[in-house]
Amino acid sequence: MNVIAIVGRPNVGKSTLFNRIIERREAIVESEPGVTRDRLYAQAEWNGIQFTLIDTGGIVPDSNELFDKAIREQAILAIHEADSILFVVDAVDGIMPTDEEIAKILRGSDKPVILCANKSDNASRDADSMEFYSLGLGEVFPISALNGRNTGDFLDAAVEAFSKEKPEEDSRLKIAVVGRPNVGKSSITNALLGKDRMIVTPVAGTTRDAIDSVLKYYGKEFILIDTAGLRRKSAVKENIEMYSVLRTMRAIERCDVAIVMLDATLGLEHQDKQIIHDVVEQRKGVIIAVNKWDLIEKDEKTADNFTKNLREQLAMFDFIPVVYVSALTKQRITKLVEMAEQIQIRRTSRTGTSLLNDILLDEISRTPPPAVKAQDLRINYITQVKTEPPVFAFFTNHPDLMPDSYKRFLERALRRHVDLEGVPVSFIFRKKNRRRTDDD
Repeated sequence: MNVIAIVGRPNVGKSTLFNRIIERREAIVESEPGVTRDRLYAQAEWNGIQFTLIDTGGIVPDSNELFDKAIREQAILAIHEADSILFVVDAVDGIMPTDEEIAKILRGSDKPVILCANKSDNASRDADSMEFYSLGLGEVFPISALNGRNTGDFLDAAVEAFSKEKPEEDSRLKIAVVGRPNVGKSSITNALLGKDRMIVTPVAGTTRDAIDSVLKYYGKEFILIDTAGLRRKSAVKENIEMYSVLRTMRAIERCDVAIVMLDATLGLEHQDKQIIHDVVEQRKGVIIAVNKWDLIEKDEKTADNFTKNLREQLAMFDFIPVVYVSALTKQRITKLVEMAEQIQIRRTSRTGTSLLNDILLDEISRTPPPAVKAQDLRINYITQVKTEPPVFAFFTNHPDLMPDSYKRFLERALRRHVDLEGVPVSFIFRKKNRRRTDDD
């Protein structure tokens, strides 16, 4: 895949341009500088040519501040990854010393650089862009990322040397790493990848965007999605964090399997339960990973007692496997990938109709549904109607009267006979022997 990276100093409109090119709001856009921290990837297309676009945090070359240094390192990595660079400057501010420092870095990269003078909202501002020719990076494109003015011209230049061949649909397993802030999501991702793909600092809430990475493991490729830490809605006070929560929910929506990270030193908290509920509600495969296990004093029953406590608090989700890991020591981290792969196999598998009826009708005959509103409930037939996620249809005489308690009994009975560990399932209840003339 062709790769274009957007770079520049803080608050010149890089994320606005990123959103303009991909034609959707993916990057966080705020008036304050320093909002974009990690590299943010998205697929884009121009004139039939597909490419990967990278948004980066604002580069502050000489700053020793913790986040500035981490952002600078990530931006440099993006430059190395890219085939072409979009260098964004501010036509209103003119050339700043930071622009000159970044231009020096780009001249030494040996990568094609397209210089975009942003905030040229109309033709009268184009003259303000001319001074940027002194940076020695070739043609200057006066643009407005906000209203889209002249964006087509620089995109023509950016994709000029790219292949027009369209990539095949991505069928790789997508694994999202989700959880509260500072439980070690980025550290686990980095440990799996074997490099600092994410910014990792001791400050909670460092990752604000959902970031995709490719993990190669025993000849197979997986997509890892590291996400911003989720907090209770009452704690989301900044627009930035609100966007992060929404983006994390979108990451859950587009993944196949979600790894919900817990902090072993804190145990299960209310927000952890909500995150697990969100994943199950989306019917995604799910694993609970208890991180920082190296910090816990242990005996031979520590893990068993921890698991028992989790099961008691998550009685509705007893089908979710629990793994004890350490991002620091890399203890059992590869097991997460192996388990995710097995869970996806279960999500995409189909249980035969004859087997379903053999195992479940026998359970139902021993424990029949209770009478509801003076109506005897009967289940005559079961079949699986969908995979990924699995959906099972129960044909009954009164589908609207089936109580929730009996639905839970049916799910427990199904799981006793069919391996669905880590896989949320859905049940639908239909009228038996339904005729086309029926009105119900």
